[in-house]
Amino acid sequence: MAYDIIGDVHGCLEELKQLFTELGYSYENGVPVHPEGRIPLFIGDITDRGPHSLKTIEFVWDIVIEARQGLYIPGNHCDKLYRFFLGNDVQVKHGLETTVEEYRYLSNRQQKTVRAQFMQLFEEAPVYLELPEINTVAAHAGIRAQDIGDLNKRIRAFVLYGPVTGNKLRDGRPERVDWALNYSGSRRVVYGHTPVLEPRFINNTVNIDTGCVFGNKLTALRLPEEEIVQVPSLLTFQSDNFRAFG
Repeated sequence: MAYDIIGDVHGCLEELKQLFTELGYSYENGVPVHPEGRIPLFIGDITDRGPHSLKTIEFVWDIVIEARQGLYIPGNHCDKLYRFFLGNDVQVKHGLETTVEEYRYLSNRQQKTVRAQFMQLFEEAPVYLELPEINTVAAHAGIRAQDIGDLNKRIRAFVLYGPVTGNKLRDGRPERVDWALNYSGSRRVVYGHTPVLEPRFINNTVNIDTGCVFGNKLTALRLPEEEIVQVPSLLTFQSDNFRAFG
């Protein structure tokens, strides 16, 4: 089995469609399908901050749920949007406000449709995905080697939100821990969550969130080939949003 693992889209629908073109997909009934049967895998955070979050939900739902031509795991932004749709008390900031604004401009019928699509997508998704045939685990914010194959509240929080120091950044977001520095597992972990300028390969982990929504690139990692395919963002570059590693 061959996979195209796609980094955080964040509502950058035009770049996502261009990436599928670069990956060699063609469209059947509006759904990208690869002639060699490759499987696209979305690594979470398909919404928020970008210009087309709701259309991205529809597009991903068509691929994953309607056509069964792809896979999806959720990210922290997906989790927050799901809780918003449940009616929970969620802070509408750090990107969620852009999706909510789009949502509130829809008609009641359109709102019901997109809400149902996203909730089905989220509820049917695994928290993380093991791909034993390519010795890989896909997890939005990462996963510790000893936690692979298990799931509890602590592991779910790590996979969706990543480990944090307890400190806050200037904009109020939590300061994140560089968990990949201490990863020593035999299975490759592919993740996103923390924007980097280029895909980061370290200790059998690969971060493919290259900050498309912050004006950099949208990245796919092809496995088992270990090939990177990218398209440039259509948005203005925002250098302050990228993590610098020592």
